[in-house]
Amino acid sequence: MKGRLSPPGGRLAHRPGPRHPWSAAGAAAAGLAALTAVLVPVRGDLSVAGVVPIYLAAVVVVAAAGGVWLGLGAAFASTLLANFFFVPPYHTLDVADRDLVVTVAVYVAMAVAVSVAVDLIARWRAEAERLAGQDARARELAEIDKVRAALLAAVGHDLRTPLAGIKASVSSLREPDLALTEDQRAELLAAVDASADKMSDLVENLLALSRLQAGALSVHPRAVILDEVVATALPHTRAPFGSAPRPTVDLDIDERLPAVWADPGLLERVIANLVANALHASPPDRPVELAAEAAGKELRLRIVDHGPGIPAEHRERIFAPFQRLDERGGGQGLGLGLAIARGFTEAMHGTLAPTDTPGGGLTMILTLPVAP
Repeated sequence: MKGRLSPPGGRLAHRPGPRHPWSAAGAAAAGLAALTAVLVPVRGDLSVAGVVPIYLAAVVVVAAAGGVWLGLGAAFASTLLANFFFVPPYHTLDVADRDLVVTVAVYVAMAVAVSVAVDLIARWRAEAERLAGQDARARELAEIDKVRAALLAAVGHDLRTPLAGIKASVSSLREPDLALTEDQRAELLAAVDASADKMSDLVENLLALSRLQAGALSVHPRAVILDEVVATALPHTRAPFGSAPRPTVDLDIDERLPAVWADPGLLERVIANLVANALHASPPDRPVELAAEAAGKELRLRIVDHGPGIPAEHRERIFAPFQRLDERGGGQGLGLGLAIARGFTEAMHGTLAPTDTPGGGLTMILTLPVAP
């Protein structure tokens, strides 16, 4: 929704007056009296034309602080003060010089106009702030609707495939007229198992994302040996039943590297998600590489793939939930893996950053603190 300011004469946002109007009026009167007391001793050095802008500035301040009615009151009060103390003959409201009559009249008109203008500007500003707030809320709601639509579409897509696989396999197993060999039955049961695993992974990812966004993630860091966590994480990157061949994984992790300070369960999930993403992106004949190195008080694990890579301007998008990068592996999954990987990493006071793989591809650099 786009907002616009109401034109003069249109309906403007209500501008509340001062909370204590009598106090504000008293303060305005005191201010004008003090200003007059300062100017009277030097009125011999000031012309009426010199006094008028000073009072006009005071009217602007009063109108800005107290609203149009207080500004109008200040305009008329300052007119009387200027006439009484600075227009000959002094201490009367008579004006001897006709030119001074014009000056006073012009001042009154200017003071009134300024009071009204200041109040209108304040109202327009309030209207603009109100519309800006509405625009911000509308954008927030639109983003929520966008995420909700993406979630529903993605969940529907990711549930439909394994459910269809389970339905087809179970229907075949229950078909009395279909003579199945033991190998065929085992194959159908394996397909059911793989589809159930896929649905379980989807639920786990959604629950993990929910905990991250709610700030309810429980982290229990301790000294962890990296190569041991990698060994337990790799089986969780298994290929779905019946999927195309995937690349192998090459490890270059020295057992003598220092332990990292991390939650072993979260770290295992991070590595599994990163390796799974790399396996989806890499061609079958190019292995995914995992290499670790110590760098001062940190340890860095590089997960290297040789897929199509991602342009630098789009790299932060891959860490947002529900981003399907079709060019990196067929658009499988909800797009939660990398979002969860970064969220878990940051919860362990680490960092996860993408960079180019020399020769093409994407390298994820996982950095974690060394255990004390």
